[in-house]
Amino acid sequence: MRYIPSPIPLQYSYIYSATANGSGRMQYHRIKPGFSKLRISRQEFIKAYNESQILAINPLQLSGQDMVFQFEFYT
Repeated sequence: MRYIPSPIPLQYSYIYSATANGSGRMQYHRIKPGFSKLRISRQEFIKAYNESQILAINPLQLSGQDMVFQFEFYT
C-alpha cells in the first residue's frame, strides 16, 4: 500500500492507531499529540473509525510481515 503525504500540515485533535504487538495481537490506542497515549478497546476504535470525521489515514507496514495490517488515522 502506498502512502502519499499531504503537502499541507494537518490540524488534528487525535490519532487512533491499530498496531500488532510482538506476539501478533492487535492493540488499539488513542493519542492526543504532546499529551497522552491511551490504550482503548477494539469497539471504541471501530466506533471512532465509523463515526469520526477522518482527515488522513496512514498505513503502517512492518518489513518482512506483509500479512500484518496496521494503520493509524487522524481526526
